[in-house]
Amino acid sequence: MQILGISAYYHDSAAALIRDGIVVAAAQEERFTRKKQDSDFPRTATRFCLEAAQGSAIDHVVFYDKPLLKFERLLETYLSFAPKGYASFRAGLPVWAKEKLFQRSLLTKELNALAPGRFTSDELLFSEHHLSHAASAFYPSPFDEAVVLTMDGVGEWATTSVAIGHGSELKIIRDLVFPHSLGLLYSAFTTYSGFRVNSGEYKLMGLAPYGKPRFSRIIREHLIDVKEDGSFRLNQKYFNYCTGLSMTNSRFHKLFGRPPRLPESPLEDFYADIAASIQEVTEDIILRMTRALAQETGQKNLCLAGGVALNCVANGKIAADGAFENIWIQPAAGDAGGALGAALAAYHLHVKAPRQVTFPDAMNASALGPEFSPSQIDAALSAVGARFTIVPNEVLFDETAQALAAGEVVGWFQGRMEFGPRALGNRSILGDPRRSDMQKKLNLKIKFRESFRPFAPSVLAEAATDWFDMSAPASPYMLTVSTVAEKHRKISAQHAAEHHALKDQHLVRSVIPAVTHTDFSARVQTVHAEQSPRYHALLKAFERHTGCPVLINTSFNVRNEPIVCTPKDAFDCFMATDMDRLVVGNFVMRKVEQDHTLSTNYASRFEMD
Repeated sequence: MQILGISAYYHDSAAALIRDGIVVAAAQEERFTRKKQDSDFPRTATRFCLEAAQGSAIDHVVFYDKPLLKFERLLETYLSFAPKGYASFRAGLPVWAKEKLFQRSLLTKELNALAPGRFTSDELLFSEHHLSHAASAFYPSPFDEAVVLTMDGVGEWATTSVAIGHGSELKIIRDLVFPHSLGLLYSAFTTYSGFRVNSGEYKLMGLAPYGKPRFSRIIREHLIDVKEDGSFRLNQKYFNYCTGLSMTNSRFHKLFGRPPRLPESPLEDFYADIAASIQEVTEDIILRMTRALAQETGQKNLCLAGGVALNCVANGKIAADGAFENIWIQPAAGDAGGALGAALAAYHLHVKAPRQVTFPDAMNASALGPEFSPSQIDAALSAVGARFTIVPNEVLFDETAQALAAGEVVGWFQGRMEFGPRALGNRSILGDPRRSDMQKKLNLKIKFRESFRPFAPSVLAEAATDWFDMSAPASPYMLTVSTVAEKHRKISAQHAAEHHALKDQHLVRSVIPAVTHTDFSARVQTVHAEQSPRYHALLKAFERHTGCPVLINTSFNVRNEPIVCTPKDAFDCFMATDMDRLVVGNFVMRKVEQDHTLSTNYASRFEMD
């Protein structure tokens, strides 16, 4: 049995295919259209999944939420706040009337445009938004039973939900509903700090360690009422997302004594303090919630999904807290993962098919997207005028490791594209973490982004506990933060605490300074030989040459561009940045050997995020 899951029409549209409960393919539409967080129907991602179906029948198509319930929320919210918000309601109503209320026919039309006559509206199912998220986290996890906590901005009504999974069963037992949302609270501070919702939250999290949480008390006293079990209510007097087109209002700005920061304007310590404060409050709420759930249910396993589950600092605190013995987080925790969850929910809850637990998990290292054969790579690179050599495996890994050790920045394109927001060694830009100038070089000359933003380390799984204080034994999806082990630090904790402001961001804190944040934290990816053999082999070669089993791993893209999908995407990015070397499969390109007339002002194509 094959089931196609689809998420679309909000942000991060995606498609996913499962066959007899096994995840076969999944991809975000943005990777194909090159439009960041593309929200349109995922035509190309769906076509990719249909090709992965190999001509066999699709038994069900499942959409990741229920549009009529969302429309109910829109109406009830307007009636609750009327006459405020009439302008935004009037602007949004035609879209709902034209498209979203008739989504069944719209989806059927889109599907049949891809595969004429193959789909009927009767085959289309709709899952609830938070059930899709919960299913995406529980069913691929290595647990037979678990508590599943979903936190995001808002689904139909739910903003936070708790589910219990056991075998093939999964049931949501309670939720918090709009407008009380931890995701929207965090996004409010994201926009106040001059960043964009749905992309800037990573920046806010990365900015937080440079600040002091001096506004935490104000947030708790005025913006949010938090109970002992982590449940909460937001004071709507300070927010505008229910009735307007912005997140915050003048009362919010007056509370903190400044207007919102203008995008791209200089960052001051004030905004680092704002970031530190909301991060501290967020962590406190999540820890209260997870501790209460562990005590209430007696469960030892926790699964996480929803956009808030991408807050890897909070995830690290959950792991270190120990309320749950085991934690598993869906790597595509945002709305893209809802496509996968919808398909899995239909298979286990609608079809009533049994579940087979897979270890370490059922996500295939999140390598679920397109891959390219040597002949396809050859043709694509030749077509764009690339000058390359083909290097056999017995030379490739050592040669690339030596180049990295010599200070080169390497674009590394291997196998199937990752599903989710993280590059995990298949579509990555790599560098030597021992070089104190590498973080600044990567930020300003490769990624074209703010200099304060930290980079993640990839480490051989077998060496992880020697280099990092790991709260969990494995972190293959780069979703938890740990700290650099004390023996690899170069300054004391006291010295670090006294020099953690934005002006101190380039202070060398460890022997791997390019991946060590101001508080010694690092968003660790553990690389396992059985899951990522080629990336593991490269790390092993780098360790042989340097004694260091760690590389910088950042996604293969520039700021506000989707991660590259094809060899052509990779070459275009390579030629427009200061990358020194590009490795696509076994095809190796050195920048000094390329035709430099092929370089373009690539970054200007993409709107700043």
